[in-house]
Amino acid sequence: MTYSGRAREHYQGELAGIRGQGLFKEERYIHSPQAAEIEVEFPVGQGVAPKRVINLCANNYLGLSSHPEVLRAAHEGLDHRGYGMSSVRFICGTQDVHRELEHRLTEFLGTEDTLLFPSCMDANAGVFEAILGEQDVMIADRLVHASIVDGMRLCKAMTDTFKHSDMAHLEEKLQEHQDKRFRMVITDGVFSMDGDVAKVDEIVALAEKYDAMVFVDDSHASGFMGKTGRGTHEHCGVLGRIDVITTTLGKALGGASGGCVSGRRELVEMCRQRARPYLRDRLRRPQGARPAVALHRAARQAGVERRLLAPPAHRGRLRPEAGRQPDRSGDALQRQARAGRRA
Repeated sequence: MTYSGRAREHYQGELAGIRGQGLFKEERYIHSPQAAEIEVEFPVGQGVAPKRVINLCANNYLGLSSHPEVLRAAHEGLDHRGYGMSSVRFICGTQDVHRELEHRLTEFLGTEDTLLFPSCMDANAGVFEAILGEQDVMIADRLVHASIVDGMRLCKAMTDTFKHSDMAHLEEKLQEHQDKRFRMVITDGVFSMDGDVAKVDEIVALAEKYDAMVFVDDSHASGFMGKTGRGTHEHCGVLGRIDVITTTLGKALGGASGGCVSGRRELVEMCRQRARPYLRDRLRRPQGARPAVALHRAARQAGVERRLLAPPAHRGRLRPEAGRQPDRSGDALQRQARAGRRA
């Protein structure tokens, strides 16, 4: 047996250290559909009866996870298009409903084209490597999501960072990297750990001044931020001026699987040709794509909820997710940036 006692002892020690730091994650078993009130079993495996509790920690911002129209569409998708694709997209894994969903997301986000991925994490893993190279630079907010950090690590472009939401520091970085072929400014739309909204309008203004592209991961904004729920680019008045948007269908837009890259037509097509998660993984199942189309309609009907959730001021702060540990992505980005400058 290759898994030796020494290895077992090592990992037991690692897990004990995580528990000792108070960082050990334990699952709670939900015995009901996702909703504002749920039946929860915790602690698990101890014969404890589920309790009905108020749910304050899901990303089901608009309550669409169990929306009747979504459930009906899921059943229709299963009946009319089957259970799975058994193929990657470019061979024989794309159905008409997938492309319909891409068209609807393009219209909703106000972009030129959209490409579906199994998740937004996959979209972030593939987008940078597909469109940037060694002659380019990625300039990221130091608090971007960990999935963005992972995607940047896969790209050969130089990595640099700017202090969180510090536009003066971002301008310094843009001036510093004028010798690069392409510059891309990278930010979350809403930073999930602290709940603050990126200064997307100011970022776009600086990008236009210094000839840079703008990337926004809008996973925590799509569906309810902005007058019609399109996201932080609508909220900040720069609809149509973001070059690359990644977002998820797993939060406000239904809570299931699926993500996308949306933006400039050529950049989306580069992802279709080169993004590894697109080329090597299966897309969401048909019974997942069809309800996502229905969600496009349902989200438009959720105006009351959206207005209640929207922050009152342009620089609003949203409530952070409960029970989440601090994300140290910025630390990793700074280390990577220093390494890139030494290279």
